[in-house]
Amino acid sequence: MDYGIEVSGLTKRYDSLVAVKDLSFAVKRGEVLGLVGPNGAGKTTTLRAIAGIHPPSDGTIRICGFDLRNDPVDAKRHLAFMPDEPRLFDYLTVEEHLQFVGRLYQVTGVREKMDPLLNEFELTDKRKALPAELSRGMKQKLMIACGFIHEPDVLIFDEPLTGLDPLGIRRMKESIVRRSQAGASVILSSHLLHLVEELCDTVAVIRNGTRIAYDTIDNLKFALAKGRSDLSLEEAFLRITAEETPAT
Repeated sequence: MDYGIEVSGLTKRYDSLVAVKDLSFAVKRGEVLGLVGPNGAGKTTTLRAIAGIHPPSDGTIRICGFDLRNDPVDAKRHLAFMPDEPRLFDYLTVEEHLQFVGRLYQVTGVREKMDPLLNEFELTDKRKALPAELSRGMKQKLMIACGFIHEPDVLIFDEPLTGLDPLGIRRMKESIVRRSQAGASVILSSHLLHLVEELCDTVAVIRNGTRIAYDTIDNLKFALAKGRSDLSLEEAFLRITAEETPAT
């Protein structure tokens, strides 16, 4: 099976605090994995470790076959990490952001790829604007457009819909689905469980840094339904996280 993301035994310690403990999962090409858990469960720490921002204390992370510890440059060429808070340069315009990131990734034909992205994220009219002139939602769109400019094989989203209006939410969901259908491996972390249920194929639930459930959404719901046919992911999540013993 061709996996874009492989996480095995991931552990992250901060002095005496163990933020993530022995976490394992994999995301196939074309698959969307939902990473969910209560506040403080270790979701953002996990995402940042996979993105190469926080090196793991133990365990192995492979991106498109490249070991993130041993081949960090090759691994990071294949991924894009979109955090929950846009990180932008104050003195670069919208189009200059895309050009700059394109140069970092040595993208050929940046201008040809830039215009479709500006159109996709409704930023064409803002191409000369600085971040201070953008709304929170537009900043979010620009950050994600920058993540897409090098056409990565692995996409990591932490609360991607923050600040978006209803039309922006619809188009963002379409953008994520379109890229997964084109073969990208996607991790989506969100407290919006209806979004996870709508977009994700599988879900990993973590609590206190430990994986307590990992399966397809339908299988998890079926295992917890106890004869019901209308169990939502939100109800399943509440049941799973209330259990003392890991579900899987």
